[in-house]
Amino acid sequence: MAAAAVAAPDTKIEQFRDAVAKLDEISENEKAGCISLVSRYLSGEAEQIEWSKIQTPTDEVVVPYDTLAPAPQDLDAMKSLLDKLVVLKLNGGLGTTMGCTGPKSVIEVRNGFTFLDLIVIQIESLNKKYGCDVPLLLMNSFNTHDDTQKIVEKYSNSNISIHTFNQSQYPRIVTEDFLPLPSKGQTGKDGWYPPGHGDVFPSLNNSGKLDTLLSQGKEYVFVANSDNLGAIVDIKILSHLISNQNEYCMEVTPKTLADVKGGTLISYEGRVQLLEIAQVPDEHVNEFKSIEKFKIFNTNNLWVNLKAIKRLVEAEALKMEIIPNPKEVDGVKVLQLETAAGAAIRFFEKAIGINVPRSRFLPVKATSDLLLVQSDLYTLVDGYVIRNPVRVKPSNPSIELGPEFKKVASFLARFKSIPSIVELDSLKVSGDVSFGSGIVLKGNVTIAAKSGVKLEIPDGAVLENKDINGPEDI
Repeated sequence: MAAAAVAAPDTKIEQFRDAVAKLDEISENEKAGCISLVSRYLSGEAEQIEWSKIQTPTDEVVVPYDTLAPAPQDLDAMKSLLDKLVVLKLNGGLGTTMGCTGPKSVIEVRNGFTFLDLIVIQIESLNKKYGCDVPLLLMNSFNTHDDTQKIVEKYSNSNISIHTFNQSQYPRIVTEDFLPLPSKGQTGKDGWYPPGHGDVFPSLNNSGKLDTLLSQGKEYVFVANSDNLGAIVDIKILSHLISNQNEYCMEVTPKTLADVKGGTLISYEGRVQLLEIAQVPDEHVNEFKSIEKFKIFNTNNLWVNLKAIKRLVEAEALKMEIIPNPKEVDGVKVLQLETAAGAAIRFFEKAIGINVPRSRFLPVKATSDLLLVQSDLYTLVDGYVIRNPVRVKPSNPSIELGPEFKKVASFLARFKSIPSIVELDSLKVSGDVSFGSGIVLKGNVTIAAKSGVKLEIPDGAVLENKDINGPEDI
């Protein structure tokens, strides 16, 4: 496909532009954004990273969290800072990988509360404590918009302004001839895609929300994934950015072996830049994954100055690296071109990273993560998921659950109650396994039910450094 794309990019882009112009389902802004992305892709403008020019960022560029000045103690000063802030959660994803319908943010996380419930409770408690007005913005996709509109109605009496807007809707591109899939009759949802969270900046502007926020005196937006339970407002970070007039800040945290594929921050030709594994030459991939060489990774918690977003979007200066994402729809090979919000860091002035504690990165991507946050490893206070201080080890246990646990409903059906895991190092479960109540897991535990055999762990069992293949091993 790459060879064909290089062969006649001008002809391809003209044909694509003509076909997109006839698509009535999307706005003129969306058409222009989509055509711009495709023409950049076809022109092959992607910059190659020169490996020898990569430098490790200094502490001035990636600031250690513990060197930040403490947050002001004066309530008026706190209110003044927080009144400049907006919280924006990326809410475009569906819960399909965990077997749920609708937006992922409505999956119940703990004590009957969903991701969205916890986010609202957190901001509500901030507004109440400091008498401030921190609004919540949700960036939906066309996949989550309708459901989210209904869901946010339940918060209408809360002490928080909630605004929603949609990220762009772009047509999927047929790989064979580089024409939009909807122009070939695929006009349902499968013909379209949301072009990655890098689209947050133009969509914030196109929706009119950016102008509204600026008119209200808001200065910074804190952007985070809705499924990251650690992404809470941090006044120390906000105070630092305002004091130093940093236009952009990416929260990074030390890598573990589970994060080797995560993007990292580098200094490159005098600017701070995000380096993703897709940009790394094959011969350097192992080096990129090294925890010794590249010690930090992007949490996707981002703090960005609103005026800077306005300036760069209007100048069409945010040309982030394009991520080609091949898919197949009804047997037709298609391409989605996407961008990431973290890659925008190099376009902003005085951009920095802050090396934050691991507690600010607690994503729930699978039921194994759900097990962690529903266990005694965490407690819930004012909507915040707080780690149990009884846990001595800084890292969380490693948990691997078999496909029988993949869907949330199946996962919940297999636990009478969530086991105690405060002293657990690793858990690996495979096969038809179910857990009773009051179970305690310690050290390294492996439970593997034989094929066709149902294995039940009885109420009150204490399993420490056990390898269990049948009832006789318990």
